Amino acid sequence: MSRVTVLSRSFSRHPVLREELLSRYPDASFNDAGVSLKGDQLIDALRGNEKAIVALEPIDAHVLDAVPELRVIAKYGVGFDKIDLPALIQRKVSLGWTGGVNRRSVAELVVGFALSMLRKLPEANEAVCTDNWHQVIGRQLSDCTVGIIGCGHVGEDLGRMLRAGFGCKVLAHDIEDKTTFCNETGVEPVALDILLREADIVSIHLPYDASTENILDAERLSMMKPTAILINTARGGLVDESALRLALQSGALGGAAFDVFACEPPEDQALLDLPNFFATPHIGGSTQESILAMGRTAIDGLDNYRIPEKGVFPPGLW
Repeated sequence: MSRVTVLSRSFSRHPVLREELLSRYPDASFNDAGVSLKGDQLIDALRGNEKAIVALEPIDAHVLDAVPELRVIAKYGVGFDKIDLPALIQRKVSLGWTGGVNRRSVAELVVGFALSMLRKLPEANEAVCTDNWHQVIGRQLSDCTVGIIGCGHVGEDLGRMLRAGFGCKVLAHDIEDKTTFCNETGVEPVALDILLREADIVSIHLPYDASTENILDAERLSMMKPTAILINTARGGLVDESALRLALQSGALGGAAFDVFACEPPEDQALLDLPNFFATPHIGGSTQESILAMGRTAIDGLDNYRIPEKGVFPPGLW
């Protein structure tokens, strides 16, 4: 039987996932030290294992060359920007991956962000806690136009939720043809510049790669309404965070809520301190239900996998 190790900290401390993995692979090892593995520590943890469950640990050519016995990478989660897919192809290392398993968890966080920013909940909470009781006036999500950049698993789920649950006008931009989805839901497909100019709330749902790095730069941020709110629960690096800080400071943009950053934890304290910026520590997939679903698909990925194939598996422009 193949030797398996789990690098993910949250998977390693989840009793149900541990039990289910051990029922298939009794000799599996875990990241019981609870450390963020990288560099030599990461390589040492992988040594002697043919299969591994990874989360946000960087798997690149250097790591693969140091551990040639590693033949299968099973992804705990959906993002694969930390995995060097061309390096897997060159070394014939397989990937176990399932998209969309945390779609509802992330989509609900977007709605939570939108409601918090529109109703100014952080400000209202501070008013109560600092004995500054006063009425805080906000806006209704149902009266907003929401723009979704990227209509994959999460983007589609969010669009359906906003249309059916809140009756929002929803605009969507995607490089793929989303005619069927738009016809079914009433979501309107538009060009990116139109979406940015018309939306009251813009939510990003793109993978991070060379084609999407800083896709919302200073020029595109300037297209947005000065009252608009930008939400990023997808991947760090999709937004130029320095340009975002300047836009928020100057009033060119109304507010932003981010769950992900180019560098995590984020280092731009000036951005974090802004009253119109709200941040969480990469919790999009951190619900009990989502963790269980991601863990089970990762376990399944140890036995159901394939060598990545550009343009086919996994999807995207990598």
